[in-house]
Amino acid sequence: TSFKTPEDISTGNLLSWPTVVSGIGWVKAWATVDGYFWNSIKITVPAVLISTAIGALNGYVLSFWRFRGSQLFFGLLLFGCFLPFQTVLLPASFTLGKMGLASTTTGLVFIHVVYGLAFTTLFFRNYYVSIPDALIKAARLDGAGFFTIFRRIILPMSTPIIMVCLIWQFTQIWNDFLFGVVFSSGDSQPITVALNNLVNTSTGAKEYNVDMAAAMIAGLPTLLVYVIAGKYFVRGLTAGAVKG
Repeated sequence: TSFKTPEDISTGNLLSWPTVVSGIGWVKAWATVDGYFWNSIKITVPAVLISTAIGALNGYVLSFWRFRGSQLFFGLLLFGCFLPFQTVLLPASFTLGKMGLASTTTGLVFIHVVYGLAFTTLFFRNYYVSIPDALIKAARLDGAGFFTIFRRIILPMSTPIIMVCLIWQFTQIWNDFLFGVVFSSGDSQPITVALNNLVNTSTGAKEYNVDMAAAMIAGLPTLLVYVIAGKYFVRGLTAGAVKG
């Protein structure tokens, strides 16, 4: 449909092949959503990288540092995984207002990092507990400190689970609509919100080719991530399944 002309759509079946292939729908769609597309890039990339990095450190600390209250801390993080989006909207909105980040892309980055930490920490912690304790003890005997072990031994072994977190977080953040529509406005909105506004507009003639082209533009990044890195996601999920 995105390659059809409006006339072709109005006179034929939406599922039929276009009689004349036209790229005008894509041109109009990109002109409408290009700014919001880059907003999503500016939100997703830093949020994915920050939440993955902090999750790796959290998972390492919870796996190899048995401090008092570590199990309680991990339990609270697990509880965060089961909190629905709706329960954090009001406190998050209040917090962003106090921080001066309301209706900004930076505020959305902050929200996605905080909400995603429970999941990334869980992924890394479950992966790290499968690493033999003898490896850590040997590194300590050689004089390696706590964070030196993390940087030089644990992180190089973490590629599978890093890929899982990167793909998981990218998918969740890029496809998010609720946080985007609540915590952003105007030119700071992500592409999911812009797509909703475009499709549901009630002014002017309905251009289904533009709507479908915009939907394809919004969905292509996630599709490309899974096509290119999907195999690493499956490997990472099973990499820490066996201890020892």
